[in-house]
Amino acid sequence: MIRRHLGTLAIALALPLAFTAPLAHAQAYPAKPIRMIVPFPPGGGTDILARLVAQKLTETNHWTVVPDNRAGAGGTIGIAEAARAAPTGYDIVMGQKDNMVVAPWLYKNLSYNPVKDLTAVAHVAYTPVVIVTQANSKFKSLDDVVKAARAAPDTITYGSPGNGTTIHLAGEIFNSAAKIKMRHVPYKGSNAAMMDVLAGNVDLMVSSVPSAMAQIKAGKLRPLAVTSAKRSTSLPDTPTVAELGYKDFDVSTWYGLFVPANTPKDVVTLLNAEVNKLLATPEMKAAIIAQGAEPQGMTPEQFGALLKTDYEKWKGIVQASGATIE
Repeated sequence: MIRRHLGTLAIALALPLAFTAPLAHAQAYPAKPIRMIVPFPPGGGTDILARLVAQKLTETNHWTVVPDNRAGAGGTIGIAEAARAAPTGYDIVMGQKDNMVVAPWLYKNLSYNPVKDLTAVAHVAYTPVVIVTQANSKFKSLDDVVKAARAAPDTITYGSPGNGTTIHLAGEIFNSAAKIKMRHVPYKGSNAAMMDVLAGNVDLMVSSVPSAMAQIKAGKLRPLAVTSAKRSTSLPDTPTVAELGYKDFDVSTWYGLFVPANTPKDVVTLLNAEVNKLLATPEMKAAIIAQGAEPQGMTPEQFGALLKTDYEKWKGIVQASGATIE
């Protein structure tokens, strides 16, 4: 009888601990610095937004969030590193459509499956792609580009942050829509492509708005068109590709935080709540819009559903394009 009562007491004592363990874990987290992997070089759109989020999380919560650039292979090296990391919440990655839903259908031997190997934490922002040229370029409009490309196929060049990015494919999709052939010149990140378009070494650059915004504001780049369904808040005077006669043209990209699969749910929930708090502040909204992106918060479930939907959608787009990368 005594043994039975002791067993019952042990279970009763254990139950509160079982229910409070996840909460205790969340309250204790983070107990050390968090590494935020940035899968592109410094200066590009992903890097700009990642550093902004890391800085604000550090300032607001007194956490230590340290950006760590792991660039290469269209952003897939950094994502692969995040997928391999221990699922503790101390390795997070700023992913975007390029390396999360496009690259898996382009690269033949990718080491990660974004849907299975990573967990969506927090959607941060979305942005159209912008087609830009040097400010003193002969191309004053997108129509000028199309006319030149039709007159001399494969001579007009456009730079992008790398093979297999949404931005690269936006250029290829425009080639198809306009029935032209511009020549793609891939770079290792946005900054390298930016330097060459500013120097006149390539005719155009297809870029995320955040990557190009500083040079547009400085008057060094001329935006010709954005690729989203509606105009960019940051570039209200720049027409969409669809407005210029290419019906239903809509290519944009998104940015968000991911952690390795099997990261504790309470950590995911806490990170999501803190990022969404930031996105709701006027200061953060203004900072993201100033970079040319549109802030947008989501629950982990909503962001995970977006990942799965886009993952399947871009399978068809990539296959139709015929593009592959070894």
